Amino acid sequence: MNILQYESKIWATADLLRGSGIKESEWPSFMMPFFALVMIESRLIRMFDELKAEIGEEAFKEIQQEDLYDLIKDKGQGYNVFIFEKNQSLSDICKNDKSFDIDFDAYLHGFDGETKDLLGVDAVEGEKFLDIRGVIAKLKAKKVLLGYTKLWAEIDLKPFNNSEITTLEEHIKRKWADISAETAGEQYTPDDVIALISDIVASKIEESDKLLKIYDCTCGGGNMLFGVEDRINKKFKRLTQTYGQDWNDALYALAKIESRFRPDSKIEHGNTLVDDKFDNEEFDVVIANPPYGVSWSGYAKDIQNDKTERFKFLPSISDGQLLFMQHLISKLDSNGIGVVVHNGSTLFSGDAGSAESNIRKWMLDTDIVEAIIQLPTDEFFNTAIYTYLWILNKNKHPNQKNRIMMINAAEKFSALNRNKGSKRKYIDKNHRYEIVNTLSLYEDYEYSKIFDKTFFYFNKQSITLTDTDKSGLSFESNLPLKNNKAGELERVKSIKLEPTSITCGSLELSNFTITEYDIAKYASLLDYYTEELKAQISQIDYLDQQLIISTEGAQYYFDVNQNSIVKKHMSDNKEGVEETLGCGKIVIKASFKKATKKQPNRIIISVELTPSFQKDFEIIPYHEDEQENFSAIEEFMSRYIKKPFKYGENTIGVELNFNKIFYKSEPLRSATEILNEISQLNDSLSELEKRMI
Repeated sequence: MNILQYESKIWATADLLRGSGIKESEWPSFMMPFFALVMIESRLIRMFDELKAEIGEEAFKEIQQEDLYDLIKDKGQGYNVFIFEKNQSLSDICKNDKSFDIDFDAYLHGFDGETKDLLGVDAVEGEKFLDIRGVIAKLKAKKVLLGYTKLWAEIDLKPFNNSEITTLEEHIKRKWADISAETAGEQYTPDDVIALISDIVASKIEESDKLLKIYDCTCGGGNMLFGVEDRINKKFKRLTQTYGQDWNDALYALAKIESRFRPDSKIEHGNTLVDDKFDNEEFDVVIANPPYGVSWSGYAKDIQNDKTERFKFLPSISDGQLLFMQHLISKLDSNGIGVVVHNGSTLFSGDAGSAESNIRKWMLDTDIVEAIIQLPTDEFFNTAIYTYLWILNKNKHPNQKNRIMMINAAEKFSALNRNKGSKRKYIDKNHRYEIVNTLSLYEDYEYSKIFDKTFFYFNKQSITLTDTDKSGLSFESNLPLKNNKAGELERVKSIKLEPTSITCGSLELSNFTITEYDIAKYASLLDYYTEELKAQISQIDYLDQQLIISTEGAQYYFDVNQNSIVKKHMSDNKEGVEETLGCGKIVIKASFKKATKKQPNRIIISVELTPSFQKDFEIIPYHEDEQENFSAIEEFMSRYIKKPFKYGENTIGVELNFNKIFYKSEPLRSATEILNEISQLNDSLSELEKRMI
């Protein structure tokens, strides 16, 4: 039997929900608890049958009932009074319409305590998990509880093993993801991507007596975690143990229920980033598909005060992907490997010096990144964007040391016969083999390239440019030299003028220490300053308006055509002579001074001439050798920067950009081809004109 025959049967239960007026977006919350219910029942019955076979038919007849019940409870997979003591299943309860409500309630309360908690049988506000109690109340109000339960009771999963039931779960959860508008990749990872991740993991492990510990820090309903485990178990005899954590109540409950029917699995509930339930554990394999672009503002204080030292840098609060990445790296043992699904933002978001860039730099500095694989677009069910697999390895092969492989698998797919939400493509078996084989060989191909890790580093060199006029002169050359505190000569920052008048458009000022104001308009001198004068001064723009600063012996203004401050001499021997002082700024300030013992409240207007500087930065290729790197920066500056400048801080950034590496330019068309096309268009237009006449 193929378990997927039940996919349509399970999904058909939604027809009753639709007919009851329940919104499509709410269907998953109605279906999850009942899916869990039939999954639990079928597995408990299968477990009971296996126990009978294990004990033997004759011995089973002799065993005391109480002892038998204790044996079942010792299995740790759950218990139900109706199933084991009354030999009644959900379908039996549904046969009696009159007693159904009472029997169904007793059936649910017949489960062991943990199962009741996970199903939400006795849920109170804030402790719902699957919230079957709330769902039952809504179905009762619609008068469809019995009909809905009967549909689920017809689904018999007893003949199927854990792996097969997990496969069915994946298909059902995928449809839930389609309609519940989850964040891209948050709930469900497609089966073909899980298969690729499994093959990558399998290519890096060996048969061993050592237990293989697999961890997923955002396990959701367990699709990826259990899917990888099942595929590893098909290829290796090595014992596996799975660990997972998730803080979505319903998905955690599904994963927890699934885990109880596996030989060795531990699933915990909670936010991994603030409450790591496996804080003392390290793992051989870490896998995850953490949510993309999801804010961590709701628990920012906990992250900022984290004492585990797993977060080297804190990325933008709008996207927590790189928090999960740092957490996963901290969970790897000394030989651990990891495969983590991300969107493109983790490759290049954030400028040099940003937390995102620093996290990437830390990862490359520690040489933990073996490869990054770009997957096709339209691979996930609720997003069409490119996604990427980060391959982490704490025990890289010698020929991989300080190197990173970039695999462009964007074209390694087959088209689906029928779209599934946004998913139009899948990575088939042959393409999976090709990708994994490329990774294993670790050689350059047309779609894969290997780089020294420093290829992805770059210098962000900040500089301060000195603006010059048309003749290349800066006002800075007019600043007098003065000894600083260290006894070194340096130029002062500005030249202060003592104006006799300032004119700028309709504004004229001749008083530069103001103590008087219009008492009819303003309550105080401070009000006059804040409500009128400060705004007037701030609106003065010598680049847009003719601004003239007059002093005892000269006038100063800015000549836009020459891009220079001009000094017009007004003394007898030089009267009318204009002198260009170089590019600079005319700075006018107004400040309010409180009264002292000797002086009243006053407004002081001051004028300064300063050089004009601009902050800028240049992106320059990085060299690992410090001296070589500095020489490369100097060579770049001498070639491209023509204005005078001073060096500022140099910041090393890291960016991994697939587009730059695998970009293929479109060949330019020949001039002859373009001219022929233009000629044809002209002929077509001429024909149209003739028809119009």
